[in-house]
Amino acid sequence: MVLLENDLFLVELTRLFDKSRLSGSVALTIKRFDGHEKPVPRDGRAALPAPTEYLCLVRASLRSKKIATVIHSKDVNKFQQAYWGLLKANINGLKKLKKTKSVKPKAH
Repeated sequence: MVLLENDLFLVELTRLFDKSRLSGSVALTIKRFDGHEKPVPRDGRAALPAPTEYLCLVRASLRSKKIATVIHSKDVNKFQQAYWGLLKANINGLKKLKKTKSVKPKAH
């Protein structure tokens, strides 16, 4: 998995969306990230220090291509606006639902 800067991540995500138009789908995950890249130590060992601020980890994958970025709390609003614009531009693969007419029961 490649860890990218926020702007470069959005550029690569656009490329993944373009590749997915032919076949496949892009899987996105967003989760809270405490900054620790090592697993929690076993009992009896020194614990990892508590994080001063939580970050946001965003991952995207298409087939074997995987990318990720870490967003700091001060950059969340700017990233969300750019991310939302990107999603609105590339969310064209959804199927339209057929509306069904509801039949009202007849009164006697």
